[in-house]
Amino acid sequence: MRIIVAVSKSWGIGKDNKLLFSLKEDMKFFKQTTSGKVVVMGKNTYLSLPKRPLKDRINIVLTRECFDDGSITVKDMDELFAQIKKYDTDNVYIIGGASMYKQMLPYCDTAFITKVDADSEADTYFTNLDELSSWQCVQESQAQDTLPIVFCTYKNNDVKEYK
Repeated sequence: MRIIVAVSKSWGIGKDNKLLFSLKEDMKFFKQTTSGKVVVMGKNTYLSLPKRPLKDRINIVLTRECFDDGSITVKDMDELFAQIKKYDTDNVYIIGGASMYKQMLPYCDTAFITKVDADSEADTYFTNLDELSSWQCVQESQAQDTLPIVFCTYKNNDVKEYK
């Protein structure tokens, strides 16, 4: 299972239930990486999407509500893990929000982190993987003069198995 997220210098990811950044290259990377795959998110992330469900992806939403729009809703973590088991874990991406990231991080083997060279005011943060001994940055794109972002791939050396 994988995580995909854009973070500020201080690992901020959002403010007032909105993304901190909307960068064309990051959105392109997100779409290319997750198209044809399974995306897993919490209710607030799902409701914040401009178009629901995300096109060309299987959308799984952790919520007690039922959305009649083609998404798959699961009511709790047991249902979520049962649903995820139906798919190749390399094709499952956790896309937010903060609570979902925190709960699912130990179960993920890869994290695609877009590091934005900016510090926007955030009220929501992602775990700083550079401070966790089990996570290592294994790939980093070259910084570009025209874009304030670097694409990083982290690997988890201590993946927790789920039920």
